[in-house]
Amino acid sequence: MTDRHSRYSSPLAERYASAAMQQNFSSRRRALIWRDLWIALAECEQELGLDISDEQIQELHAAREQIDLDKVAEYERELRHDVMAHVHAYGDVAPKARGILHLGATSCFVADGSDLIMMKAGLEILRDRLVAVVRALAAFCEQEAAHPILGFTHFQPAQPTTLGKRAALWLQDFHLDLEELDRLIDRLPFRGVKGTTGTQASFLQLFGGDHEKVRELDRRVTQRVGFQQPIPVCGQTYPRKWDVLVLQAVAAIGTSAAKFANDIRLLAHRRELEEPFGKKQIGSSAMPYKRNPMRSERIGALSRYLVNLTPNASETAAHQWLERTLDDSANRRIAIPESFLAADAILLLVQDVSSGLVPYPRVIERNLAHELPFMATESILMAAVQAGGDRQDLHERIRVHSHAAAARMKTEDGVNDLLERIQADPAFAGIAGQLADLVDPQAFVGRAREQVEEFLAEVIRPTLARFEGVEAAEGEVRV
Repeated sequence: MTDRHSRYSSPLAERYASAAMQQNFSSRRRALIWRDLWIALAECEQELGLDISDEQIQELHAAREQIDLDKVAEYERELRHDVMAHVHAYGDVAPKARGILHLGATSCFVADGSDLIMMKAGLEILRDRLVAVVRALAAFCEQEAAHPILGFTHFQPAQPTTLGKRAALWLQDFHLDLEELDRLIDRLPFRGVKGTTGTQASFLQLFGGDHEKVRELDRRVTQRVGFQQPIPVCGQTYPRKWDVLVLQAVAAIGTSAAKFANDIRLLAHRRELEEPFGKKQIGSSAMPYKRNPMRSERIGALSRYLVNLTPNASETAAHQWLERTLDDSANRRIAIPESFLAADAILLLVQDVSSGLVPYPRVIERNLAHELPFMATESILMAAVQAGGDRQDLHERIRVHSHAAAARMKTEDGVNDLLERIQADPAFAGIAGQLADLVDPQAFVGRAREQVEEFLAEVIRPTLARFEGVEAAEGEVRV
């Protein structure tokens, strides 16, 4: 049995990540990048005076897409070397260029070079997804900026905030991720042409000891494949510390997403806010009434996986010996693509959820009203004192009424009758007509609305203006 259903395949590729991210890390794309790197190397070597003909360059271009991966696999079984397998396969379809193919280079020229190119492209895919998330959450924050909602500390009722302000906390996290990825895309260097142990000795020999031509070759190849600068110094591989920096930034998306998803799950439990739920979506095979927050739960699951890949990159970088050791290779083949596919899958879900959040104003209002009398007690106390009451006597009365109301909530019918108790107490007769105003939710949210509006105006909209016209690659949220 050799069909695809008889072999294991990663759920990240099979179910969760987008076609764009899968294609970015595909075997064929890697092979094409290797050929692009060999073409760039040959062109730049020719420009700087090496004996490489136009005919050889043209043949490399003409044969670029003639990739027989089955033939490559045959060569690899024989040679036990993946790069040389590709060199031989390319030479078969470009025989006149065979003699100058890979000239002066080591395997890491194409292996590391393709990793950096694919990581940069992967960062760009993730950046564009983050732009879409930031847009969606910004719209929600603006819509809900002034909508009072019960605040929590320690998941215990606390001073009210607004739904828009709470969402601004999620937005701020994703905005930080966007800024970090955008900086990293510009900062990420290319390995360049450094030779076997990074000394460029082979290229110095090819150019007859001309150091400036070797430096110029490094610069030209780097810029030709889309990078601003080569790594100044390296061993055989580029420093694996760059993998750490990249995967830390990618994993940080998981941190932001997990916080976002956990909050959605808590609010869904309180029936105040829900993720989108399809008209025919089934929440449970056994309980038809269920509306489980499965997208948010999956965000949490994938985020946990993603975040835990980061220490792996740090350990790999720490265990490289001298100019290089090969115990990084098999590890990186798995960890780097899986990190990007996981982050891509997470952001597809976050974009879907943040674009379709469903608040329930009546439930929000009811839940807030249930707790607000306790939070209003200080305002009630101050108003009653200003109306001529004795502060210490009033404080004691409010304490007794509060404890009685809390006891009813916990042990009887769950009703908070604190305001009714205060209303009926003759000591508060002087402010009986003010109680409704004293428990107006808008009086307790401080500058929440203004903070949201200022954050959107001063931070988010300028960022989105920089990415105007940017659209995320298509992707599907699957079960």
